[in-house]
Amino acid sequence: MPHTRPNVFAGPYVDRLDPRRGDAAAVAAALADPSARLVPVWRSRNLLRRAPGPAACLLDAGVHLHHGIDPGQLILLGRFGQHCTFAAEFGGDEAPDLGAEGEFVDLRLAGGALDFDEAGLLAYARAMVTWRRRHRFCGRCGAPMRAEQAGHVMICTAEDCLSPVFPRLDPAVIVLVTDGPRALLGRQAGWPEGRYSTIAGFVEPGESLEDAVRREVLEETGIRIGTPSYHSSQPWPFPSSLMLGFIAEAESTTIIRGDDELEDADWFSREQIAQGTPSLPPPQSVSYRLIEEWYDAGADRPLAEEPGARRRASRP
Repeated sequence: MPHTRPNVFAGPYVDRLDPRRGDAAAVAAALADPSARLVPVWRSRNLLRRAPGPAACLLDAGVHLHHGIDPGQLILLGRFGQHCTFAAEFGGDEAPDLGAEGEFVDLRLAGGALDFDEAGLLAYARAMVTWRRRHRFCGRCGAPMRAEQAGHVMICTAEDCLSPVFPRLDPAVIVLVTDGPRALLGRQAGWPEGRYSTIAGFVEPGESLEDAVRREVLEETGIRIGTPSYHSSQPWPFPSSLMLGFIAEAESTTIIRGDDELEDADWFSREQIAQGTPSLPPPQSVSYRLIEEWYDAGADRPLAEEPGARRRASRP
């Protein structure tokens, strides 16, 4: 049964249609309002302030629009609290000096340390900037694209084409497989030493989500599973995925790695996890949540209170 608590980067943190993207006059008025704020993105990093604690650093739009920012390149995000917000991408090899007490940080590391709503807003800005950067030219004819609908549609500039492109995500399934007392986890070669996570992979054309879960688990570990159950989803803008979390019961237990996706895969008990073997994925990820909820359902003490458990800490 789907879980109602949203994951990090998810939730109703912003009113995406206030103002409406297609109303150019309303968007211009919102940008001219003294309360309008810019959400800066530079080289896929977000601007954070450190003190008194990590937080999103939003810029006064009225001040920074007079310092070389092209309003036509802004992306309307929506109303965040009392502010209408716009994503603003900054270029250059060096981080821009924005006159703010902050620094550009990788949200993948810092997201779990932020206020929940702020984490979602920054992830949204990062995802939209990445999408636009990847669609500067028409995939049909190669002509340059221009932004419309307050940055939410890219239109081909060739008069005989005019093909539109809308923001898209890459759906990926992620699943915790269990045989009851143990969880099936795998690791990729490039991960930090000792780190394992749940099994994951992208959905292929012509597949249902359930088919993709079964295929990924079988391809990567040789384990056959029953019907997977949906758990929850998580926007994962690194660079443009939507993680769809599942849980599944194993119908076999002998691991046979069938491709080179994983360096290793193994079964781990709650006792092993409590003792720090293996190291777990970041606490802000849906993969960690899947492991945590399975662990807590059969343990005397919650995983969050286990002093020996190894978690990849978030860093502001």
